Amino acid sequence: MSSPHSVSPSLRRLRVPHALRALRHRNYRLLFAGQLIAHIGFWMQATAQGWLVLRLTDAPFWLGAIAAAQSLPVLILSAPAGALADRVPKRALLLVTQGTAMVMALLLALLIFSDAVRVWHVLIAALMVGIASAFENPARQAFTIELVGRDDLMNAIALDSTVMNGARIIGPAVAGAVVAATGEGPAFLFNGLSVLAVIGGLLMMRLRPFVAPPRRSNWQQMREGFAYMRHDMRVRLLLLQITTHCIFGLAYFPLMPYFARNVLGADAQGFGILAATNAAGALVAALVITLVGDRLPRAGIRSVALLSYMLLLGAFTLTRSFELAMALLAAIGWAGIIVLTLTNTLLQMTVPDDMRGRVMGVYMLVVMGVSQVSGLFLSSIADVLGNVPLVVGCWALIGWFVQVYLFVLWRRMPYATAQIAPLPRV
Repeated sequence: MSSPHSVSPSLRRLRVPHALRALRHRNYRLLFAGQLIAHIGFWMQATAQGWLVLRLTDAPFWLGAIAAAQSLPVLILSAPAGALADRVPKRALLLVTQGTAMVMALLLALLIFSDAVRVWHVLIAALMVGIASAFENPARQAFTIELVGRDDLMNAIALDSTVMNGARIIGPAVAGAVVAATGEGPAFLFNGLSVLAVIGGLLMMRLRPFVAPPRRSNWQQMREGFAYMRHDMRVRLLLLQITTHCIFGLAYFPLMPYFARNVLGADAQGFGILAATNAAGALVAALVITLVGDRLPRAGIRSVALLSYMLLLGAFTLTRSFELAMALLAAIGWAGIIVLTLTNTLLQMTVPDDMRGRVMGVYMLVVMGVSQVSGLFLSSIADVLGNVPLVVGCWALIGWFVQVYLFVLWRRMPYATAQIAPLPRV
């Protein structure tokens, strides 16, 4: 049987661009094509869902509560989900999680079309999707290397990031226009149907028979991992910096529908444009890092992005101009991807091989879980005080002071310890 990440013979005869070399692998091409469609559907639903919740409740609290319901399972279930991904066929696990997401989207579409949807329906669906995501994330990360091999892994990650950020531009813009014209239902329907592209790709893959490893406890490994993260100064500071970024810098996102409608006076289409502008800045940053990252002063760019992000967010809360808000959101998207990508890369280059999974597991918990819980906390404060821009602006200012303190600690480390390892060419 051929290797699961063998290169297609027809593509061996073609000169595949260096930046697309992971697409030589048939199984990865199937996954990539499915994600290309499904990511657009996901961001269409995410945009429509925020507008739907705001229409049903007119309360900032519920925007944060829905986001937290979708991320809380990631915080609770990621560790056992990672262990399960090592014990069962990853394709089967992904089929279950994708099927769950599809059913939830189609059920919400049906409720919206029948004018029977209530906010608790959205809350339950978000919780179910969050549970599915908790099991999907570790399985998908571990599955990619099985599809492309180690040599093309970083290229596959870069392509995934480009597709995700491209979908963040297309999805919200399309969803904004659709919601403004016909309501939220079509966005949920498209997302539910788009998942079929991923399911179809998974079913078409040719994989080696799965061999289950012997079962063993993860408790001791988890303790060793946390001890390593606590005692390694570089890793500890990197994780503290990204945690601060997620707590103070990403908590505003569930409140974007409120900013669009109540602060900037935009409709659903305007909200979609704002979200797409933020994604455009992120996409530019991802492309720059992918294409010329090895020729850039990465340490300096990362530091600028870390310290400027909170200031840009604070400026966004002060503006009442839609055009200026677009420019600031694009800059925020650029700085955010720089922080996430370079911190991710530095962590992977810093930790030893036998610790990488555990360290990156904590990184994913912070990025995907902590920011949403912080969003719920911030939304609750904003709901009580009633001044959303003031609350978000003060929150960002606190985060900036914390980042300045962590930056000073980082600069005090020996140069050989603090510098960033070269990025792989992708």
